[in-house]
Amino acid sequence: MKKMMKRTSAALLGASLMLTTVVPVIHAEEQTKPLVPSISEWAIETLNEGEKYGIYSTEWYFDGFLQEIPVDKVNELLALTEKKVASLGLAENKQYKPVSVKNDNTRGDIVNRLYNIVARYDLPVGTDAVQFMKEQNILQGSPNGLQLEKKATTQQAVLLAVRFIQSTYALAEQGSKGVAWVVEDEDTLIYLLGSIHLGTPDLYPFDKKLVTAFDESDALLVEANILDTKALEYYSEKAMYTDGSTLKDAVAPETYAKLEQVAKLYGLPMDQLTVQKPWMLSSALSMLAMDDSFGMTPQEMAMHGIDVYFLLNAQLQQKPVIELEGTRAQVDMFEGLSPEAQEQSLVAVLDSIIHPAEENQSEVLQEWFTSWKQGNVEEFAKSFQAMEGTSSEFNEMLFGLRDEQMAKKIMNVLEEKEGKYFVVVGSGHFLIDKNIRYHLEKNGYKVKPFYQ
Repeated sequence: MKKMMKRTSAALLGASLMLTTVVPVIHAEEQTKPLVPSISEWAIETLNEGEKYGIYSTEWYFDGFLQEIPVDKVNELLALTEKKVASLGLAENKQYKPVSVKNDNTRGDIVNRLYNIVARYDLPVGTDAVQFMKEQNILQGSPNGLQLEKKATTQQAVLLAVRFIQSTYALAEQGSKGVAWVVEDEDTLIYLLGSIHLGTPDLYPFDKKLVTAFDESDALLVEANILDTKALEYYSEKAMYTDGSTLKDAVAPETYAKLEQVAKLYGLPMDQLTVQKPWMLSSALSMLAMDDSFGMTPQEMAMHGIDVYFLLNAQLQQKPVIELEGTRAQVDMFEGLSPEAQEQSLVAVLDSIIHPAEENQSEVLQEWFTSWKQGNVEEFAKSFQAMEGTSSEFNEMLFGLRDEQMAKKIMNVLEEKEGKYFVVVGSGHFLIDKNIRYHLEKNGYKVKPFYQ
Protein backbone atom coordinates (compact mmCIF):
# COMPACT_ATOMS: atom_id res chain seq x y z
CA MET A 1 0.00 0.00 0.00
CA LYS A 2 1.31 3.47 -0.88
CA LYS A 3 2.00 5.80 2.01
CA MET A 4 -1.10 7.91 2.49
CA MET A 5 -1.13 11.68 2.47
CA LYS A 6 -1.02 13.11 5.99
CA ARG A 7 -4.33 14.88 5.64
CA THR A 8 -6.09 11.58 4.95
CA SER A 9 -4.27 10.01 7.87
CA ALA A 10 -5.54 12.69 10.22
CA ALA A 11 -9.08 12.28 8.93
CA LEU A 12 -9.11 8.55 9.49
CA LEU A 13 -7.53 8.72 12.90
CA GLY A 14 -9.98 11.40 13.94
CA ALA A 15 -12.87 9.17 12.93
CA SER A 16 -11.53 6.18 14.82
CA LEU A 17 -12.45 7.22 18.36
CA MET A 18 -16.02 8.40 18.59
CA LEU A 19 -17.75 7.33 15.40
CA THR A 20 -21.00 6.29 16.98
CA THR A 21 -21.51 9.50 18.94
CA VAL A 22 -20.89 12.17 16.35
CA VAL A 23 -23.06 10.99 13.49
CA PRO A 24 -26.49 11.62 15.08
CA VAL A 25 -25.51 15.23 15.73
CA ILE A 26 -24.28 15.95 12.23
CA HIS A 27 -27.53 14.54 10.88
CA ALA A 28 -29.75 16.39 13.36
CA GLU A 29 -33.37 16.24 12.27
CA GLU A 30 -36.75 17.00 13.75
CA GLN A 31 -37.53 14.35 16.35
CA THR A 32 -40.66 12.26 16.03
CA LYS A 33 -42.23 9.79 18.41
CA PRO A 34 -40.19 6.57 18.16
CA LEU A 35 -41.85 3.49 16.74
CA VAL A 36 -42.07 0.40 18.91
CA PRO A 37 -40.83 -2.85 17.32
CA SER A 38 -43.04 -5.93 17.40
CA ILE A 39 -40.62 -8.66 18.40
CA SER A 40 -40.55 -11.40 21.03
CA GLU A 41 -38.28 -10.71 23.98
CA TRP A 42 -36.76 -14.21 23.86
CA ALA A 43 -35.69 -13.60 20.24
CA ILE A 44 -33.78 -10.35 20.82
CA GLU A 45 -30.29 -11.85 21.15
CA THR A 46 -30.56 -13.86 17.93
CA LEU A 47 -32.08 -10.88 16.11
CA ASN A 48 -29.26 -8.64 17.32
CA GLU A 49 -26.86 -11.10 15.70
CA GLY A 50 -28.91 -11.29 12.51
CA GLU A 51 -29.10 -7.53 12.08
CA LYS A 52 -25.37 -7.56 11.30
CA TYR A 53 -25.69 -10.11 8.47
CA GLY A 54 -27.44 -7.84 5.97
CA ILE A 55 -30.11 -10.43 5.12
CA TYR A 56 -33.15 -8.39 6.19
CA SER A 57 -34.10 -4.84 7.03
CA THR A 58 -34.69 -3.86 10.65
CA GLU A 59 -37.68 -1.92 9.32
CA TRP A 60 -39.39 -5.31 9.23
CA TYR A 61 -39.68 -5.13 13.02
CA PHE A 62 -42.30 -2.41 12.63
CA ASP A 63 -44.29 -4.03 9.83
CA GLY A 64 -46.14 -7.16 10.94
CA PHE A 65 -43.05 -8.94 12.23
CA LEU A 66 -45.13 -11.38 14.28
CA GLN A 67 -47.58 -12.01 11.45
CA GLU A 68 -47.38 -14.37 8.48
CA ILE A 69 -44.41 -13.48 6.30
CA PRO A 70 -45.35 -12.15 2.84
CA VAL A 71 -44.02 -13.92 -0.25
CA ASP A 72 -41.79 -11.03 -1.29
CA LYS A 73 -40.11 -10.89 2.13
CA VAL A 74 -39.42 -14.61 2.36
CA ASN A 75 -37.98 -14.60 -1.17
CA GLU A 76 -35.74 -11.62 -0.34
CA LEU A 77 -34.64 -13.18 2.95
CA LEU A 78 -33.70 -16.50 1.37
CA ALA A 79 -32.01 -14.89 -1.66
CA LEU A 80 -29.76 -12.81 0.59
CA THR A 81 -29.11 -15.83 2.81
CA GLU A 82 -28.09 -17.83 -0.24
CA LYS A 83 -25.76 -15.01 -1.31
CA LYS A 84 -24.21 -14.90 2.17
CA VAL A 85 -23.45 -18.62 2.07
CA ALA A 86 -22.21 -18.48 -1.54
CA SER A 87 -19.65 -15.84 -0.49
CA LEU A 88 -17.83 -18.56 1.46
CA GLY A 89 -16.66 -20.07 -1.83
CA LEU A 90 -17.18 -23.65 -0.66
CA ALA A 91 -16.57 -26.72 -2.81
CA GLU A 92 -19.73 -28.10 -4.40
CA ASN A 93 -21.35 -31.41 -3.51
CA LYS A 94 -21.47 -33.29 -6.80
CA GLN A 95 -24.06 -35.73 -5.43
CA TYR A 96 -26.39 -32.88 -4.49
CA LYS A 97 -30.09 -33.53 -5.01
CA PRO A 98 -32.48 -30.85 -3.78
CA VAL A 99 -35.35 -31.81 -1.53
CA SER A 100 -38.85 -31.00 -2.72
CA VAL A 101 -40.26 -27.55 -1.91
CA LYS A 102 -43.75 -26.08 -2.30
CA ASN A 103 -42.98 -22.36 -1.82
CA ASP A 104 -46.02 -22.13 0.47
CA ASN A 105 -44.26 -20.17 3.26
CA THR A 106 -44.83 -22.85 5.88
CA ARG A 107 -42.16 -23.41 8.51
CA GLY A 108 -41.38 -26.80 6.98
CA ASP A 109 -41.02 -25.39 3.47
CA ILE A 110 -38.67 -22.64 4.61
CA VAL A 111 -36.60 -25.33 6.35
CA ASN A 112 -36.40 -27.27 3.07
CA ARG A 113 -35.46 -24.17 1.08
CA LEU A 114 -32.68 -23.33 3.53
CA TYR A 115 -31.45 -26.92 3.47
CA ASN A 116 -31.22 -26.79 -0.34
CA ILE A 117 -28.91 -23.79 -0.01
CA VAL A 118 -26.35 -25.65 2.11
CA ALA A 119 -26.78 -29.18 0.70
CA ARG A 120 -25.24 -28.13 -2.61
CA TYR A 121 -21.90 -27.70 -0.86
CA ASP A 122 -19.46 -30.27 0.45
CA LEU A 123 -20.50 -30.09 4.11
CA PRO A 124 -21.73 -32.81 6.52
CA VAL A 125 -25.46 -32.01 6.32
CA GLY A 126 -26.94 -35.49 5.79
CA THR A 127 -29.97 -36.10 3.59
CA ASP A 128 -32.85 -35.25 5.92
CA ALA A 129 -33.56 -31.51 6.05
CA VAL A 130 -35.59 -31.53 9.25
CA GLN A 131 -33.17 -33.82 11.07
CA PHE A 132 -30.21 -31.65 10.07
CA MET A 133 -31.96 -28.45 11.18
CA LYS A 134 -32.87 -30.00 14.54
CA GLU A 135 -29.34 -31.29 15.14
CA GLN A 136 -27.89 -27.85 14.42
CA ASN A 137 -30.46 -26.20 16.70
CA ILE A 138 -31.72 -24.15 13.75
CA LEU A 139 -35.22 -25.59 13.95
CA GLN A 140 -36.52 -25.27 17.47
CA GLY A 141 -39.92 -26.46 18.58
CA SER A 142 -42.41 -25.39 21.22
CA PRO A 143 -44.80 -27.24 23.52
CA ASN A 144 -46.91 -27.67 20.40
CA GLY A 145 -44.14 -29.38 18.47
CA LEU A 146 -42.25 -28.23 15.35
CA GLN A 147 -45.42 -27.00 13.61
CA LEU A 148 -43.91 -27.60 10.17
CA GLU A 149 -47.25 -27.24 8.38
CA LYS A 150 -48.00 -23.88 9.96
CA LYS A 151 -47.43 -20.65 8.05
CA ALA A 152 -44.25 -18.95 9.25
CA THR A 153 -44.27 -15.48 10.74
CA THR A 154 -41.63 -13.00 9.58
CA GLN A 155 -39.88 -13.41 12.93
CA GLN A 156 -39.79 -17.20 12.63
CA ALA A 157 -38.39 -17.04 9.09
CA VAL A 158 -35.72 -14.53 10.11
CA LEU A 159 -34.67 -16.61 13.13
CA LEU A 160 -34.37 -19.72 10.97
CA ALA A 161 -32.18 -17.84 8.48
CA VAL A 162 -29.94 -16.31 11.17
CA ARG A 163 -29.35 -19.62 12.94
CA PHE A 164 -28.79 -21.28 9.56
CA ILE A 165 -26.02 -18.82 8.64
CA GLN A 166 -24.37 -19.24 12.03
CA SER A 167 -24.48 -23.02 11.64
CA THR A 168 -23.17 -23.00 8.06
CA TYR A 169 -20.22 -20.74 8.89
CA ALA A 170 -19.38 -22.94 11.88
CA LEU A 171 -19.58 -26.14 9.81
CA ALA A 172 -17.33 -24.54 7.19
CA GLU A 173 -14.99 -23.37 9.96
CA GLN A 174 -15.24 -19.85 8.63
CA GLY A 175 -16.15 -16.49 10.09
CA SER A 176 -14.15 -13.32 10.77
CA LYS A 177 -11.18 -14.07 13.00
CA GLY A 178 -10.26 -10.56 14.07
CA VAL A 179 -6.83 -9.50 15.31
CA ALA A 180 -6.66 -11.14 18.71
CA TRP A 181 -4.28 -12.26 21.45
CA VAL A 182 -4.32 -13.88 24.89
CA VAL A 183 -2.51 -12.89 28.08
CA GLU A 184 -2.80 -14.76 31.37
CA ASP A 185 -1.38 -15.50 34.80
CA GLU A 186 -2.10 -18.29 37.29
CA ASP A 187 -5.80 -17.57 37.77
CA THR A 188 -6.79 -14.97 35.14
CA LEU A 189 -7.18 -15.24 31.37
CA ILE A 190 -7.68 -12.12 29.26
CA TYR A 191 -8.59 -12.10 25.57
CA LEU A 192 -7.40 -9.03 23.65
CA LEU A 193 -9.32 -8.09 20.49
CA GLY A 194 -8.46 -5.20 18.20
CA SER A 195 -11.57 -3.45 16.94
CA ILE A 196 -12.58 -1.42 13.93
CA HIS A 197 -15.11 1.14 15.13
CA LEU A 198 -17.35 0.71 12.12
CA GLY A 199 -18.11 -2.15 9.77
CA THR A 200 -20.23 -3.85 7.12
CA PRO A 201 -22.25 -7.10 6.96
CA ASP A 202 -19.29 -8.82 5.30
CA LEU A 203 -17.52 -8.85 8.69
CA TYR A 204 -20.22 -11.08 10.18
CA PRO A 205 -20.57 -13.68 11.58
CA PHE A 206 -17.41 -13.98 13.64
CA ASP A 207 -15.31 -17.09 14.09
CA LYS A 208 -17.01 -19.46 16.53
CA LYS A 209 -13.91 -19.67 18.72
CA LEU A 210 -13.89 -15.87 19.14
CA VAL A 211 -17.58 -15.72 20.04
CA THR A 212 -17.20 -18.61 22.48
CA ALA A 213 -14.33 -16.78 24.21
CA PHE A 214 -16.57 -13.75 24.67
CA ASP A 215 -19.55 -15.81 25.86
CA GLU A 216 -17.41 -17.56 28.48
CA SER A 217 -15.86 -14.34 29.77
CA ASP A 218 -16.94 -12.81 33.08
CA ALA A 219 -16.83 -9.20 31.85
CA LEU A 220 -16.21 -7.03 28.79
CA LEU A 221 -13.52 -4.33 28.91
CA VAL A 222 -13.72 -1.47 26.39
CA GLU A 223 -12.20 1.95 25.80
CA ALA A 224 -15.57 3.57 26.46
CA ASN A 225 -19.12 2.31 26.88
CA ILE A 226 -20.78 4.21 24.06
CA LEU A 227 -24.19 2.87 25.13
CA ASP A 228 -23.97 4.91 28.34
CA THR A 229 -26.56 7.64 27.70
CA LYS A 230 -25.34 9.93 30.47
CA ALA A 231 -21.81 9.88 29.07
CA LEU A 232 -23.15 10.64 25.61
CA GLU A 233 -25.00 13.63 27.02
CA TYR A 234 -21.69 14.87 28.41
CA TYR A 235 -20.14 14.38 24.95
CA SER A 236 -22.92 16.35 23.25
CA GLU A 237 -22.62 19.17 25.78
CA LYS A 238 -18.84 19.46 25.46
CA ALA A 239 -18.86 19.17 21.68
CA MET A 240 -21.02 22.27 21.20
CA TYR A 241 -20.38 25.95 21.82
CA THR A 242 -22.55 27.16 24.69
CA ASP A 243 -21.09 30.61 25.42
CA GLY A 244 -22.54 32.40 22.40
CA SER A 245 -19.43 31.95 20.26
CA THR A 246 -19.34 29.86 17.08
CA LEU A 247 -16.78 28.07 14.97
CA LYS A 248 -16.26 31.25 12.98
CA ASP A 249 -14.72 32.80 16.08
CA ALA A 250 -12.33 29.88 16.57
CA VAL A 251 -10.80 29.23 13.15
CA ALA A 252 -9.08 31.19 10.41
CA PRO A 253 -11.22 32.70 7.61
CA GLU A 254 -9.71 30.30 5.07
CA THR A 255 -10.67 27.31 7.25
CA TYR A 256 -14.21 28.63 7.57
CA ALA A 257 -14.37 29.08 3.80
CA LYS A 258 -13.37 25.45 3.31
CA LEU A 259 -16.14 24.37 5.69
CA GLU A 260 -18.66 26.39 3.65
CA GLN A 261 -17.45 24.60 0.53
CA VAL A 262 -17.88 21.17 2.14
CA ALA A 263 -21.28 22.13 3.60
CA LYS A 264 -22.47 23.07 0.11
CA LEU A 265 -21.09 19.80 -1.27
CA TYR A 266 -23.12 17.73 1.23
CA GLY A 267 -26.13 20.04 1.53
CA LEU A 268 -25.48 20.65 5.23
CA PRO A 269 -26.84 23.79 6.95
CA MET A 270 -24.01 26.01 8.21
CA ASP A 271 -26.00 27.08 11.26
CA GLN A 272 -25.84 23.45 12.51
CA LEU A 273 -22.15 23.07 11.73
CA THR A 274 -20.87 26.28 13.27
CA VAL A 275 -22.18 25.46 16.77
CA GLN A 276 -19.91 22.39 16.81
CA LYS A 277 -16.32 22.55 17.99
CA PRO A 278 -13.49 21.75 15.54
CA TRP A 279 -12.63 18.36 17.09
CA MET A 280 -16.22 17.22 16.74
CA LEU A 281 -16.52 18.39 13.15
CA SER A 282 -13.28 16.59 12.28
CA SER A 283 -14.72 13.27 13.35
CA ALA A 284 -18.20 13.87 11.95
CA LEU A 285 -17.09 15.09 8.55
CA SER A 286 -14.57 12.29 8.11
CA MET A 287 -17.52 9.93 8.51
CA LEU A 288 -19.60 11.82 5.96
CA ALA A 289 -16.79 11.52 3.45
CA MET A 290 -17.52 7.77 3.38
CA ASP A 291 -21.28 8.12 2.96
CA ASP A 292 -22.51 5.28 0.71
CA SER A 293 -18.93 4.15 -0.05
CA PHE A 294 -20.00 0.68 1.10
CA GLY A 295 -23.66 1.07 0.16
CA MET A 296 -24.41 2.09 3.75
CA THR A 297 -24.88 5.32 5.67
CA PRO A 298 -22.29 6.28 8.32
CA GLN A 299 -24.88 5.50 11.01
CA GLU A 300 -25.38 1.99 9.63
CA MET A 301 -21.62 1.40 9.44
CA ALA A 302 -21.26 2.58 13.03
CA MET A 303 -23.94 0.12 14.16
CA HIS A 304 -21.95 -2.63 12.41
CA GLY A 305 -18.85 -1.63 14.37
CA ILE A 306 -17.13 -4.35 16.38
CA ASP A 307 -17.31 -2.41 19.65
CA VAL A 308 -21.06 -1.97 19.31
CA TYR A 309 -21.53 -5.67 18.57
CA PHE A 310 -19.84 -6.78 21.78
CA LEU A 311 -21.35 -3.99 23.89
CA LEU A 312 -24.86 -4.95 22.79
CA ASN A 313 -24.20 -8.61 23.43
CA ALA A 314 -22.78 -7.83 26.86
CA GLN A 315 -25.95 -5.90 27.61
CA LEU A 316 -28.16 -8.75 26.42
CA GLN A 317 -26.17 -11.31 28.40
CA GLN A 318 -26.12 -9.00 31.45
CA LYS A 319 -22.34 -9.18 31.34
CA PRO A 320 -20.52 -6.41 33.27
CA VAL A 321 -18.85 -3.71 31.16
CA ILE A 322 -15.62 -2.19 32.48
CA GLU A 323 -14.29 1.02 30.90
CA LEU A 324 -10.54 1.36 30.40
CA GLU A 325 -11.04 5.07 29.75
CA GLY A 326 -14.66 6.14 29.39
CA THR A 327 -16.46 8.53 27.07
CA ARG A 328 -15.92 11.46 29.43
CA ALA A 329 -12.17 10.89 29.47
CA GLN A 330 -12.05 10.65 25.68
CA VAL A 331 -14.07 13.85 25.34
CA ASP A 332 -11.73 15.59 27.76
CA MET A 333 -8.77 14.48 25.62
CA PHE A 334 -10.28 16.21 22.60
CA GLU A 335 -11.15 19.24 24.68
CA GLY A 336 -7.56 19.34 25.91
CA LEU A 337 -6.13 19.72 22.42
CA SER A 338 -4.77 23.18 21.72
CA PRO A 339 -6.90 25.39 19.43
CA GLU A 340 -4.15 25.08 16.82
CA ALA A 341 -4.21 21.28 16.88
CA GLN A 342 -8.02 21.20 16.68
CA GLU A 343 -8.02 23.48 13.66
CA GLN A 344 -5.18 21.55 12.04
CA SER A 345 -7.21 18.34 12.34
CA LEU A 346 -10.32 20.00 10.89
CA VAL A 347 -8.35 21.44 7.97
CA ALA A 348 -6.91 17.98 7.26
CA VAL A 349 -10.40 16.50 7.00
CA LEU A 350 -11.78 19.36 4.91
CA ASP A 351 -8.83 19.13 2.52
CA SER A 352 -9.25 15.37 2.19
CA ILE A 353 -12.87 15.97 1.12
CA ILE A 354 -12.18 18.88 -1.23
CA HIS A 355 -9.07 17.29 -2.76
CA PRO A 356 -9.42 13.52 -2.32
CA ALA A 357 -6.21 11.50 -2.30
CA GLU A 358 -5.76 8.75 -4.87
CA GLU A 359 -6.18 6.23 -2.11
CA ASN A 360 -9.29 7.29 -0.20
CA GLN A 361 -10.72 6.35 3.16
CA SER A 362 -13.01 3.64 1.86
CA GLU A 363 -10.10 1.86 0.14
CA VAL A 364 -8.06 1.90 3.32
CA LEU A 365 -11.03 0.68 5.37
CA GLN A 366 -11.58 -2.16 2.90
CA GLU A 367 -7.97 -3.21 3.47
CA TRP A 368 -8.60 -3.15 7.20
CA PHE A 369 -11.81 -5.16 6.87
CA THR A 370 -10.07 -7.80 4.76
CA SER A 371 -7.14 -8.13 7.15
CA TRP A 372 -9.48 -8.25 10.14
CA LYS A 373 -11.65 -10.97 8.61
CA GLN A 374 -8.60 -13.07 7.83
CA GLY A 375 -6.97 -12.43 11.21
CA ASN A 376 -3.94 -11.15 9.31
CA VAL A 377 -2.16 -9.10 11.98
CA GLU A 378 0.92 -8.48 9.84
CA GLU A 379 -0.99 -6.96 6.91
CA PHE A 380 -3.27 -4.96 9.21
CA ALA A 381 -0.27 -3.50 11.05
CA LYS A 382 1.48 -2.72 7.79
CA SER A 383 -1.55 -0.85 6.46
CA PHE A 384 -2.14 1.02 9.70
CA GLN A 385 1.48 2.02 10.23
CA ALA A 386 1.77 3.27 6.64
CA MET A 387 -0.70 6.06 7.42
CA GLU A 388 0.65 7.19 10.78
CA GLY A 389 2.47 10.21 9.36
CA THR A 390 4.74 12.44 11.38
CA SER A 391 4.41 13.12 15.09
CA SER A 392 1.77 15.67 16.02
CA GLU A 393 -0.20 16.77 19.04
CA PHE A 394 -3.22 14.98 17.58
CA ASN A 395 -1.40 11.66 17.05
CA GLU A 396 0.24 11.87 20.47
CA MET A 397 -3.21 12.32 22.01
CA LEU A 398 -4.55 9.21 20.26
CA PHE A 399 -1.77 6.85 21.32
CA GLY A 400 1.32 6.83 23.52
CA LEU A 401 0.26 7.53 27.10
CA ARG A 402 -3.21 6.09 26.48
CA ASP A 403 -1.76 2.70 25.56
CA GLU A 404 0.42 2.65 28.66
CA GLN A 405 -2.51 3.55 30.90
CA MET A 406 -4.85 0.98 29.34
CA ALA A 407 -2.14 -1.67 29.70
CA LYS A 408 -1.84 -0.81 33.41
CA LYS A 409 -5.58 -1.33 33.90
CA ILE A 410 -5.40 -4.68 32.12
CA MET A 411 -2.51 -5.67 34.38
CA ASN A 412 -4.58 -4.65 37.40
CA VAL A 413 -7.25 -7.13 36.29
CA LEU A 414 -4.60 -9.84 35.95
CA GLU A 415 -3.23 -9.12 39.41
CA GLU A 416 -6.47 -8.50 41.32
CA LYS A 417 -9.16 -10.65 39.69
CA GLU A 418 -9.78 -14.27 38.80
CA GLY A 419 -11.60 -15.70 35.80
CA LYS A 420 -11.87 -14.78 32.13
CA TYR A 421 -12.11 -11.28 30.65
CA PHE A 422 -12.63 -10.01 27.11
CA VAL A 423 -10.97 -6.74 26.03
CA VAL A 424 -12.09 -4.83 22.91
CA VAL A 425 -10.21 -1.66 21.98
CA GLY A 426 -9.27 0.00 18.69
CA SER A 427 -6.84 -2.15 16.70
CA GLY A 428 -4.33 0.69 16.54
CA HIS A 429 -3.72 0.29 20.26
CA PHE A 430 -2.31 -3.17 19.54
CA LEU A 431 -0.47 -2.35 16.30
CA ILE A 432 1.47 0.88 16.70
CA ASP A 433 4.94 1.20 18.22
CA LYS A 434 4.93 0.81 22.02
CA ASN A 435 1.31 -0.40 22.05
CA ILE A 436 -0.68 -2.18 24.76
CA ARG A 437 1.01 -5.50 23.97
CA TYR A 438 4.42 -3.86 24.29
CA HIS A 439 3.64 -2.53 27.76
CA LEU A 440 2.26 -5.88 28.92
CA GLU A 441 5.36 -7.72 27.73
CA LYS A 442 7.63 -5.03 29.18
CA ASN A 443 6.10 -5.86 32.56
CA GLY A 444 6.78 -9.57 32.24
CA TYR A 445 3.54 -10.86 30.70
CA LYS A 446 3.61 -13.09 27.64
CA VAL A 447 1.10 -12.05 24.98
CA LYS A 448 0.27 -14.98 22.71
CA PRO A 449 -1.76 -15.09 19.45
CA PHE A 450 -5.37 -16.10 20.05
CA TYR A 451 -5.32 -18.54 17.13
CA GLN A 452 -2.60 -21.16 17.61
